[in-house]
Amino acid sequence: MPFQIIRNDITKVKADIIVNTANPQPKAGSGTDRAVYKAAGSDALLAERRKIGNIMPGQAAVTPAFDLPAKYIIHTVGPAWIDGNHGERDILHSCYEKSLVIAEKLSAHSIAFPLIATGAYGFPKDEALSIALNAISRFLLYHDMKVILVVFDSKAFELSGKLVGDIDEYIDEHNVSLLREEEYSGRYRNTGYIRRREAERLEYPEHIRESADEAIAASAIRENKSLDQILDDAGDSFQQRLFKLIDASGMDDVTVYKKANIDRKVFSSIRCKVDYTPKKKTAVAFAIALKLDLPAMLDLLSRAGIAFSPSSKFDLIITYCVNNGIYDIFEINAILFKYGQPILGE
Repeated sequence: MPFQIIRNDITKVKADIIVNTANPQPKAGSGTDRAVYKAAGSDALLAERRKIGNIMPGQAAVTPAFDLPAKYIIHTVGPAWIDGNHGERDILHSCYEKSLVIAEKLSAHSIAFPLIATGAYGFPKDEALSIALNAISRFLLYHDMKVILVVFDSKAFELSGKLVGDIDEYIDEHNVSLLREEEYSGRYRNTGYIRRREAERLEYPEHIRESADEAIAASAIRENKSLDQILDDAGDSFQQRLFKLIDASGMDDVTVYKKANIDRKVFSSIRCKVDYTPKKKTAVAFAIALKLDLPAMLDLLSRAGIAFSPSSKFDLIITYCVNNGIYDIFEINAILFKYGQPILGE
């Protein structure tokens, strides 16, 4: 998976490069900077850091990683937040951009970032996350590298208040609806009715709501067919439908698998296997990359035997994003991570 979000101590992450939120002067600061010096070996790292001298905000420099489980440390100096009107956002974006450029020159296969400037420098955490995701997504669209965003604890990771509020409300509404459905299921034994109610909770269009009943009708018709006839009449596999959708999208393969947060080798394997069965997070990732609406997404997933449930928080978040036109997989993965769900890609 090219992009990951994990909860860990960055000094313990195994990557070719870890990024340190450095003091502009060649001395250990606080927070992540102090932890990096301690884990790498303070004396050796400080000696190398002195050779570099001062680092200006938005700039980056590299040293060996010494005792850390990495090859290099990239030291970048974030902006101290004043009011947002002193170039803080551009400086923070530069921290990520300059660090990734250095990583590319070092031929690194992996790099781990903290959320830069969100500690003592006071950069608003939701804006810092948005800037980090924007810089990383742009880089990964044109480069092959594993980029890991490392979050020390839940307090360091925040989405915009409005987005969290909207998602919480959406999930709560469906949970209330699900509780009410328990009463319906006791009063109504008609399975077609219950299926329609489940579809309504996920806000499926009318023709999707009726799909369960249509499937029963189709099944009844097929009862008079032989097994060979049924198999001959089978529709596209997941793999076949996926590549038809890619062709119809006008995007090339590389763009699609990068937008889906899928590793190149995984994508090559999918192309070679007509009977490929994806993980749910992989199938949904492709649907997001292709910007499928909900009916098209559900159709693609169904060809891999994957369904959505109104009681699944993961499914509700994806449904919310699609219904609200959110197709940036980096943003969606940040939402999923915040709610303790598996992120999209492979």
